[in-house]
Amino acid sequence: MLGSKRIALFAGHYGSGKTNIAVNMALILRQKGLSVAVADLDIVNPYFRTKDSAAELEAAGIRMISSIYANSNVDVPALPGEAYAIIDDRELYAVVDVGGDDRGALALGRYAPAILEENNYNAYLVINKYRPLTRTVEDALAVMCEVETAAGLPFTGIINNSNIGADTTVEDIYASVPFAEELSRITKLPVVAVTARDDLAAELKLENVLPITLHYKPGWAIW
Repeated sequence: MLGSKRIALFAGHYGSGKTNIAVNMALILRQKGLSVAVADLDIVNPYFRTKDSAAELEAAGIRMISSIYANSNVDVPALPGEAYAIIDDRELYAVVDVGGDDRGALALGRYAPAILEENNYNAYLVINKYRPLTRTVEDALAVMCEVETAAGLPFTGIINNSNIGADTTVEDIYASVPFAEELSRITKLPVVAVTARDDLAAELKLENVLPITLHYKPGWAIW
C-alpha cells in the first residue's frame, strides 16, 4: 500500500519519525526505477528534516523540493514554485514530509484541492507511542484531527513507528501494537505498516513489517 499511489504524504507529531520514513520511502521508490521527488514541508528547524538528507537523496537521483528558509533561523510555512510539480507532473512519484503539527499541514493546504481531484494519494499518520505528547490514543487522535483540518486532506492509513531510537527492542515494538490497533479501531484507518530497524525486522512476527534504515541529524537518535 505504501507505494500504491503517486503521492505519499507523511504527517505526525514532533519526533514521530515521519521524516525518517519519508526518506526511506523515497529511496525505496527510486530503487524501483521510478522518478521521485521529496517535498519538505517540515518547518520545525531543530528537528531532523528531509532537507538534512538532501545530499543523499540527490545522489540517488531524487529531486529535493524545500523552502529557501529550510535549515535557517526563519520558519516560513511555504514552498517555492517548483513544488507545484507535485501535482502537475503526473509521471512523478512525490513523497511529502508534511510537518510536525498543523502549522506544517497549512503549507500543504494550497495543494489539497488538486490532490483530492486527482485522487491518487495516500496520507499516512505516523505514530510513536513513546513520544511524550502522543503516549495515549486520545493524544494521537487529537494530532490527527489538527493535521486533517489544517491540510484539508483526510488520512488514509496509520504507520506504527513506535520506538525509542537506537535503544528500541523487539519487545518495545510488540508493546506498541495494541496502541496502534486501538487507534485504528477508533479511526477506521488501517495500520498499513509497523516499522522496525533493519536488524530487528526479521525477528518480528507481525504483518506489514517495514524495515527501515535510520537517518537522523548528528547527535539525535530519533527515527
